[in-house]
Amino acid sequence: QVQLVESGGGLVQPGGSLRLSCAVSGRIFSIYSMNWYRQAPGKDRELVAVVTGGGSTNYSDSVKGRFTISMDNAKKTVYLQMNSLKPEDTAVYYCNADLVVSGRGRSDYWGQGTQVTVSS
Repeated sequence: QVQLVESGGGLVQPGGSLRLSCAVSGRIFSIYSMNWYRQAPGKDRELVAVVTGGGSTNYSDSVKGRFTISMDNAKKTVYLQMNSLKPEDTAVYYCNADLVVSGRGRSDYWGQGTQVTVSS
C-alpha cells in the first residue's frame, strides 16, 4: 500500500518562509512525477508545482520565483520551499504522486493535506 505523509505546514507572517515535506512509502517501482496542489476555501484545487522523476520542474505563475520544488529520490521525499509568502498563499496543500507500484501498475496517490496560513 502506498502512503504519502506530509509535514511542515503552519502559521507564518507575510514575507516569511515554510518548507513542506512529503514522504512516500510502499513498493514503489518508479516515479513519473511528484506534485504539490493547494486548495483555498471556496476555490478549486490548484496545481502549484511539479517535479518529474528525471528532475524537471514546473510552477504555476502565481508561485514562480518564490517556491522551489525538489525531490530526494533516495528518501522518496518531495519538498516545497516557500519563500516570500503572501496571504493569498493560504490554503491546504496536498502532495500528489504519479507513480508505478510493483505488481499494480501506474496510478495517482494523494496525501492528507497540510494547512498553510499566511497572516499577520
